[in-house]
Amino acid sequence: MDPDHFDHRQASLSTGRTYHYVDEKPANDSNDTVTLLCIHGFPDLWYGWRHQIKPWVQRGYRVVVPDMLGYGKTDMPSEASAYSTKKLCNDLAALLDHIGVHKAVVIGHDWGALIGARFALWHPDRLLALAILSVPYAPPRTEYFSLEQLVKLFPSFGYQLYFASEEAASEIEAHLPTLFCSLYRTPNTRINAMLGVGRLRKILLNAPITEGCLLNEKEIAYYVSNYERGMIGPLSYYRTTQIRFEEELAASLPSKPRLTVPVIFIGGTDDKTCPKNAIETQKAWIDKISVVTLEGKGHWLMLEARETITSEILFWLKGLGIVPGGQQQFRL
Repeated sequence: MDPDHFDHRQASLSTGRTYHYVDEKPANDSNDTVTLLCIHGFPDLWYGWRHQIKPWVQRGYRVVVPDMLGYGKTDMPSEASAYSTKKLCNDLAALLDHIGVHKAVVIGHDWGALIGARFALWHPDRLLALAILSVPYAPPRTEYFSLEQLVKLFPSFGYQLYFASEEAASEIEAHLPTLFCSLYRTPNTRINAMLGVGRLRKILLNAPITEGCLLNEKEIAYYVSNYERGMIGPLSYYRTTQIRFEEELAASLPSKPRLTVPVIFIGGTDDKTCPKNAIETQKAWIDKISVVTLEGKGHWLMLEARETITSEILFWLKGLGIVPGGQQQFRL
């Protein structure tokens, strides 16, 4: 799918950041058009939503998909503090301001799921509904829980310690095609084995995986070309654990942890980075939630189950009455 066949734009936001984003509008666009704001994760771009954008637009929705901070053609600050979810959420609110949309349906995958859920806490008046893929909702904590503690609790998160390390940026920059080939694949024994502490680094540097990638050569080339500025930005997300905790505690977010907007969670049964107990636990913190589990699917749902993701979101929105022409959207 040719990236040039999408409407690319740049926005200078009120937060001082410049964001690149794709903005696709339906043929019958009007003041009542419902906007879907899609947020990608790591290591991804706006391009991760390429298979969903056009089908959703054809059903009458406006679809807005930014390169998140540090990615693609969006600004890449060097300090990790710039990548706190509070600041990222402020950027997203400013992006909605820029395009003249007050409320949107927010759809996030991976880090985008975490950011989307936090957007519902930091800016609850800006959402019509929330869809989170692959990463269940976890409420703000009252006590600090380090990344090291998280890995002890969930050993399959061990790869995150490497991403947060000092050496990761330069090493990954020297092996970018290997990164995408190694991570973008359907669930199997080898992908599961690389998730533990220290294992991903060994594979990247010594034993790259070349078979079974979900991306073709052109897609890998596109990703690599958009990561040539370096990995400091994308990896900084993994270095914000304490920053996020302190910002949320200072704003008393732990005292109001419930998500009050309608939520759908979609996860693959074979995604080892998506603990089954977390899928169940999140239900206690969400007023109205639908849960969809995709049998045999892994982490990259927009690729592994592209038509299913497209249709499940449409079916969910229809059930909520958030349909083109049926849901007034308040413009700024």
